[in-house]
Amino acid sequence: MSVPTQTTESSEASTRRARRARRASKPALIVTLLALAGTGFAVLQSSVAPALSAIASDLGTDTSAASWMLTAFLLSASVLTPILGRLGDMIGKRRVLLIVLALLAAGIAVSALATSLPILIVGRALQGAAGAILPLSIGIVRDELPEERVGVTVGGLSAVSGIGAGIGIVTAGPIVEHLSWHWLFWIPLAVVILALIGTAIWIPESPVMKPGRLDFGGTALLAISLVSLLLAISKGSDWGWTSAMTLGLAGLGIVVMAIFALVELRTKEPLIDMRLLARRGVWTTNVVGLAVGFGMFGSFLLVPALLELPSELGYGFGKTITEAGLFLLPTTVMMLLFGPLSGTLAKRYGPRLPLSIGAVITAAAFALPAIGHGAMWQIVASNLLTGIGFALALAAMSNAIIDSVPPEQTGEATSVNSIVRTIGGSVGTAVIAAIVTSNSNDMGIPSDHAFTLGFWVCAGVAVIGIVAALLLPKKMRLVEHDPADILAA
Repeated sequence: MSVPTQTTESSEASTRRARRARRASKPALIVTLLALAGTGFAVLQSSVAPALSAIASDLGTDTSAASWMLTAFLLSASVLTPILGRLGDMIGKRRVLLIVLALLAAGIAVSALATSLPILIVGRALQGAAGAILPLSIGIVRDELPEERVGVTVGGLSAVSGIGAGIGIVTAGPIVEHLSWHWLFWIPLAVVILALIGTAIWIPESPVMKPGRLDFGGTALLAISLVSLLLAISKGSDWGWTSAMTLGLAGLGIVVMAIFALVELRTKEPLIDMRLLARRGVWTTNVVGLAVGFGMFGSFLLVPALLELPSELGYGFGKTITEAGLFLLPTTVMMLLFGPLSGTLAKRYGPRLPLSIGAVITAAAFALPAIGHGAMWQIVASNLLTGIGFALALAAMSNAIIDSVPPEQTGEATSVNSIVRTIGGSVGTAVIAAIVTSNSNDMGIPSDHAFTLGFWVCAGVAVIGIVAALLLPKKMRLVEHDPADILAA
């Protein structure tokens, strides 16, 4: 009887040794490829917005119609991210990542070659599938890298989403002015193809999976809810916030979301484990994600608009689109520097510390220009602070999720966090746009009060993030990544 036992023990030890050896192989290359993929997606997420009017003019349409490019991207990302994240947990994160990158490359090519708005919208919808890149990447890092490197690496990858968005805003103006809007897609396509080839060759399939079946009923309910809510948010300013269409879609989205939650609680293999999301370490992180998304896209709207207003007004700075974009470079640089630092702090002290500090700095970053934005140093200082705050918070959020869920549910949980940030960005864009519009004169020029109010609103939302961050558990890392431990914690 002892021989089989020894054999079994030897086999288990061999498996553990193989797993350790696997974790030590090519970690830098894996992280580089995942960062390339994330950067390509993040640049595409933000670069189209500053070029919207130029694209609309070239295609013979108006900016309102062209904004469906943004809406299609947003809806696709929100609906497909949880589905693809769940599939990654089920059938393999590398396999799904390859599918996602192929869809992203196809969508970019379609958009780059588009000669009409409908084709461009189709391309943008395909690109939105890549919203699952970050959740899948975080899962791969958790499965493949040594445990001591996970926190810092996840911090860097999480910061990539903000860095890429900043790069997209900064480079959009020069690309459109000196090349054409088509190059907003051709340049990221090269990066995505490189990431796709590298992933196929060098990234191994993750051994951690949670076999099961896809919850098609829950998927349909979630899609209906998110599409309804996000259409109401993104198109409310065009349709009217009190119009039957806006209120009807918003109401439908809320009702269907409630039904979705009830159905998922009764489903054996849910698309999203609602009990897991109810954990304090998860829901508080998602609230912070909502606040960060709101502030990030609110700043991308407020700062360039303020910089581009004529200086003769007394509160504008008279900058071109290109010059205004360059003023966001400090934000991008700070995110690049402080993302990995957040991971280091999370590893040593837990994610609550960098998450709380990030939320506090973000609130201060918006309070500064709310108090006064007439001098250039106030704008630059605010941009520096937002970069630091966003980087600390984004990276800490991912680490908080990792510390709160078992490995086989990493994709599922981080996908929800990505959706929440996307929704926060949509709400932030809609709210800030409404504030600016309602405080503009007959010529469409925003008043100074519009910017003061907009910055204060962003600061107030950041305060909600501070409260949620302080509610995170002090000790979050699980000794054993087992669902029973999760539920018992």
